[in-house]
Parts: sequence; structure tokens; C-alpha cells
Amino acid sequence: MTITVAIADDQQLVRGGFRALLEAEGDIRVVGEAGTGDEAVAVARTEHPDVVLMDLRMPGGDGIEATERIVGDPDLSATRVLVVTTFELDDYVVAAIQAGASGFVVKDIEPVELIRAVRVIAAGDALLSPGVTKRLLSRVAEGARPPRDDARLASLTDRERDVLLQVAAGRSNDEIAEALFVSPLTAKTHVSRILGKTGVRDRVQLVVLAYESGLVAPGWK
Repeated sequence: MTITVAIADDQQLVRGGFRALLEAEGDIRVVGEAGTGDEAVAVARTEHPDVVLMDLRMPGGDGIEATERIVGDPDLSATRVLVVTTFELDDYVVAAIQAGASGFVVKDIEPVELIRAVRVIAAGDALLSPGVTKRLLSRVAEGARPPRDDARLASLTDRERDVLLQVAAGRSNDEIAEALFVSPLTAKTHVSRILGKTGVRDRVQLVVLAYESGLVAPGWK
């Protein structure tokens, strides 16, 4: 199956580089480019790409606003946003994750890793650059509410809460399976059920939910 991608960046040279890299892959096709946030939304609404590579600092509506508009559009429920940024700890990255981005990578990422990231996001998973996940989530958690009954969390079984805690720690399905003594398929099934019950888009948003609801706190491991 071909993965369709739209590229949003205010630098034409960057867009051209990403296009050449991605279109060299047999299973990826670039369906549009945008130089502003407004153009990114327009391209997404016209082409319905599987993935939007989203720069954050653009004129004409920045990447955060564009991400929020794309994620909030019911007609684009299958489109996922992968933020591509220069600075890992940029405040804009935190805001983009909260706006609904499915992950982010830095612009100096190795080409093979960018291609992998596109495939991961297109498959419905989520991705954050290695080494920054905990710091990012600590920033997200700065405004977290005290623990409280949340209808979305209340619907989870005890085992599903255990799995959510593992997801919040940034663990993969294989790592969750090892920690909870279940098979990787069982772990994946639990994650899918949690996504369905909570109504969030992906694992990144599950982690944000866990922190913002107070289920876990900064520094938790």
C-alpha cells in the first residue's frame, strides 16, 4: 500500500530535499507541498494524505495552529501529523503534541530514520525522538491536574490501567509484554482497547492523557 505524504515547510529547499528522499521509496508518494500553515491545512483537505510532515515556524498560520485544524477536522481523521523541527525542546513542540501531533523528529535526523518515522506514523503508531520523551512529558505535565476521577480512565479495567502506566513510561508493546508477563500480541490488543475506550488518536495522546489526568506525575518511572 502506498503511503501518501504532504510536506509543510517555509523553505523550498527543505521541501525539495524531503520530497526527493521520500519519493525514492517505492511505497511513499508525496501528494503536495505547503509553505505556510494555511497552505498545509488546504493541502491536507484537498489531498487527504496519510501523513503531514509539519514544520512549526511558518508564516500564514504556524504549524501548531495548522496541526490543531487538521487533527480537529472530522474529514481528516485518517491524516496524522509528524512534526519536523529544528529544536527538540522548543516550546512549540510541546504545544504541537498537545494540539494532536502523533510525534516529532528533528531536522538533522538520519534519512533512514525519517523514512521509518513516516511509516510508523502512517501505520497508526506514534513516535517521539529518542532521549527527549521524558523531558517533553514533564513539560506537558507542568499544568497537570491533581488525580481525579476521569470518565475515560474509569472505563478501563485494572489490567488496562496497568498497560496505560506502561505506555506512559514510553515502553513499546514488547517491553510492556515483558513487564506484565503477557504476549506482545496481548499487549497490542490492550493498547488498542485503551485507545478505543478513551477516544484518543494514538499512543502519544494516551501519554498526554495519563499525565494531564494526574494518573502519573513528573518523575514517575
